Amino acid sequence: MSLVFGDSLRKSSQARTAAVSARRILIYAMNHAPEFVGVGRYTGEIADHLAASGANVTVITTPPHYPDWSVQPGYRNRYSATVENGVRVLRAPLFLRRPMKGVWRLIAPLSFAMSSAPLALWHILRHRPHTVLCIEPTLLAAPAAQLAAWLVGAKAALHVQDLEVDAAFAVGHLSGGWLKRLGLAFERLTVPRFDRVLTISSRMAERLAAKGVPPQRLCVVRNWVDLAAIYPLEGPSPYRTELGFAEDDFVVLYSGSIGAKQGLSVLMDAAERLSENKHIRFVIAGEGPAKATLQARHGHLPTVVFLPFQPQARLNAFLNMADLHVLPQEKDAADLVLPSKLGAMLASGKPLLVTAEPQTELAAFLGPAATLTPPGDADALAHTISRAAHGNLPDDAEARRDRARQLSRADGLAALSRLL
Repeated sequence: MSLVFGDSLRKSSQARTAAVSARRILIYAMNHAPEFVGVGRYTGEIADHLAASGANVTVITTPPHYPDWSVQPGYRNRYSATVENGVRVLRAPLFLRRPMKGVWRLIAPLSFAMSSAPLALWHILRHRPHTVLCIEPTLLAAPAAQLAAWLVGAKAALHVQDLEVDAAFAVGHLSGGWLKRLGLAFERLTVPRFDRVLTISSRMAERLAAKGVPPQRLCVVRNWVDLAAIYPLEGPSPYRTELGFAEDDFVVLYSGSIGAKQGLSVLMDAAERLSENKHIRFVIAGEGPAKATLQARHGHLPTVVFLPFQPQARLNAFLNMADLHVLPQEKDAADLVLPSKLGAMLASGKPLLVTAEPQTELAAFLGPAATLTPPGDADALAHTISRAAHGNLPDDAEARRDRARQLSRADGLAALSRLL
């Protein structure tokens, strides 16, 4: 590993900026801004960063629809073209229904792949981008982009945010041996053909290598957090007063998407077990297909509050409301996805409790920055939350600061743009 200092660093940075500014880049992604949770937020930040560096960036995507699986107000589920933050955004429709379960979770990305393929082929063949960056999910859209990129001599890159085939079966979105075999075969046929494959964790990179990706084409860039936007507050968060919490209430917070992969049922079961302690308060903030079910089952608990996503302008104050962040994970999905909300939890400076096995990469990365409990074990989770409420858990604030610095947005975007 080489290090560059002083004038050499400035010259290297200038050279990279010049190289980026001369490039035409197509980003092909099912999720994009203004979605502000999950994959869409990162895709939007990548596009904005590349455009700000001078690149000519086009994004082919859908109308914003995640995590509710319904088109956001102000958008329509049809073809459109706009310019946003210097990025040309071409949107193609997709099939949506609620609830989005089972085979419908396959039909939605398949419909986007079909509706967007003509756009991707037309754009690549006409504008001849230097780089075509596909985002997984969804891999179903990749073949059209790969073919067109090959025809014009463009570099084809894949950014794997989610091992969607493995994850779909691990969390129960899909079932059936023949369907899984078909999905894995499609994956083996598609993924190794990219010139560059980026992913967000070392364990995911290992799985991709096992699926046939040559190791020299694999790179890891973890999802990032904006440390200028999320940071510890010096005083109490105004949210504690606004939500009516007493000074001695212990607030357990989950803020993010609410779906099958998040495994929130175990947190709600822990809340049931602790419901007699009126000073342990649970706040579940976000949206997603599992929210209605959780509210129906646990909304009667006086210690549980369900909220929508909070405004981005107030996200730092909201995250600082917590005495304890909880990050639940389904056991079988622990190394298939790396939660995007992790960085903000760490950057807030508040203690963190994660349901993960010690041998997972999530546990290895966090080390003393978080407390672990076994996935799916509501009794262990409730016991650990109770210990935290009574001040009986180890608290390594410096470890959390260190892990947050490792997930710096500036460093992550710079690393990713260098690899494209």
